[in-house]
Amino acid sequence: MESIIALNVTNSKSYQEYRTIVTQLVQQNSTSGDDISEDRINYTMLNDRRMKRWDKTIKVSDEAKDRLSNFKGDVTWLVITESWCGDAAHVVPAIHKIAELSHHIDLKLVFRDENDDLMNQFLTNGSKAIPKLIMIDNQSGEVIDTFGPRPSRATQLVNDYKAKHGQLTPEFKEELQHWYNTDKGQNTISDLLNLLAV
Repeated sequence: MESIIALNVTNSKSYQEYRTIVTQLVQQNSTSGDDISEDRINYTMLNDRRMKRWDKTIKVSDEAKDRLSNFKGDVTWLVITESWCGDAAHVVPAIHKIAELSHHIDLKLVFRDENDDLMNQFLTNGSKAIPKLIMIDNQSGEVIDTFGPRPSRATQLVNDYKAKHGQLTPEFKEELQHWYNTDKGQNTISDLLNLLAV
């Protein structure tokens, strides 16, 4: 598994490269991934706008910055994602905000459908759920922990809804988008600080 991870880190993109690719996909009326459907093209367009907004508006509190300053490890955050993924549009910009505040964290991104071997090592309840963050110790190359596809409160909302209704409806997915808009990345930031054990 470590060789798969090392290969993916080598072939990964920076956050800025990823954002450029997503914007270019919008300009080409296309999407990332194997399924170039009209829906996914539309989601990519929507997500590009969401990420532009979050890049400007997600705030990291002074308390969170203080906690982050206590992290003295040396890690890579390898994130598996796709341009059309609704959760990724909200979560990945928050991951970037934390990573850019610490020189101890190197953020790298890869596309899910181009990296099936990697994705299959990090399934969530048997599914290829994204975004998926893999935290790798840069000294040993070992996986320390993972995060995703959603922050803890959103995961609880999804699990509760599935338990009651069996599957997610379009109405619930809209409610989840409202939750992300209200939360403003704060639950993701809190979860990431817990991941770093600070």
